[in-house]
Amino acid sequence: MLPRFCFLRSVASLTMRAFSRGPVSLQGKAPDMSEGNTHLLVSNVRNRLREIVGASTNWRDHQQALADRLSLSNQLAGSQDELPVRRMKDSYIEVHLPLGTDPTLREKYLNYHKGVRFGRILEDLDSLAVLICYSHTHNKELQRSPLSIVTALVDKIDMRKQVIHPDCDIKFTGHVTWVGKTSIEAKMHMSQYHDGAYTPVLDATFVMVARDPENKRAAFVNPLKPEGPEEEELFQQGEINKTRRIELSTASLLKVAPTAEERKIVHSLFLNTLDTKTVSFRSRVLPPNSVWMEDAKVKGLEICHPQERNIFNRIFGGFLMRKAYELGWANACAYGGCRPNLIAVDDILFQKPVEIGSLLLLSSQVCYTEGNYIQVRVHTEVLDPLTRHHNTTNVFHFTFVTDKDVPNIVPQSYGESMLYLDGKRHFNQTLESQ
Repeated sequence: MLPRFCFLRSVASLTMRAFSRGPVSLQGKAPDMSEGNTHLLVSNVRNRLREIVGASTNWRDHQQALADRLSLSNQLAGSQDELPVRRMKDSYIEVHLPLGTDPTLREKYLNYHKGVRFGRILEDLDSLAVLICYSHTHNKELQRSPLSIVTALVDKIDMRKQVIHPDCDIKFTGHVTWVGKTSIEAKMHMSQYHDGAYTPVLDATFVMVARDPENKRAAFVNPLKPEGPEEEELFQQGEINKTRRIELSTASLLKVAPTAEERKIVHSLFLNTLDTKTVSFRSRVLPPNSVWMEDAKVKGLEICHPQERNIFNRIFGGFLMRKAYELGWANACAYGGCRPNLIAVDDILFQKPVEIGSLLLLSSQVCYTEGNYIQVRVHTEVLDPLTRHHNTTNVFHFTFVTDKDVPNIVPQSYGESMLYLDGKRHFNQTLESQ
């Protein structure tokens, strides 16, 4: 049985030991912040990113600023060897969210259940990951960075605590832990000040990619040199993560057939739904305490306004994650008949950017259940109203837990059976990572 919440993995504890800063707050209040990258308020992160790339908060000026970035292409490195080596500590950032001292800010994060809106936390994590990567690639000789750094993948978010207090300060810390030629892995940790001390809330791993000023082709990033055995282990874990992602992609059910064991599971599900009174393959009966997969969907639509743009004039990835999470949570809530708690997020893939003005279609599906756990997949796509073409932009996977056992989800078609197996795989990966 999966534990009530996900415990910190050994690699995350290594990060905390390597970069521990000790207590930084008293009486639940945020400490004084400097204006540099090392210590920031969450409200300053997006502003700092705009400064780095030369973006504007004004819509009209913002478009012109992006056009001006085209001239920065000649500042890109021709190879990774041309760039100076960085250390992990060079990208270390500490960001504070003063919910305990800022009532106005608290309103933005407060949910109906007197907790914290986790979708807002996802937005903050996405912005922080980008800033961490810009800190790694910072060149003090340049006024603006020629790199366009965007989120490629949310590899994993593990919850270490289910209750996030809306009136206590939150601290985010993070740094780069692995670097390829054009991609960067950033690990982040979130803790909250409560009862006189900071306690861990979650650990997150994001994979970012660097592109040219037009965001059209890959760009080289600074190499990373681990210092000491702990950093070496963190870097090696990054290599392992990369290999694992390649293996999972190769074994995707969209590319290859299910394993022999998985085929037996699908056939067993099929046999359990046959009507014993007939000999027809088409006559299906829903088993007791079960729900057809077709009846466990919740859909939504978003019109992508300029307000939700990122620093590169596309829709902010954190906004997409928030909307997908909230839809997935609502589906899990309706399915289980009670308030669910998130225990893990994994394998959020950003396939295509979402342009401003797009019609964004979101579809959440309960795809696997086990005991009191619910696995939800959220698929997002943009619709071109003129051509009627649909293009997938993101796929999200969320694992929820409830206070009571939930009905079994049952697929009918072959496609639904593949969704079921994919959900089971993601659930098992969450279990194995503990």
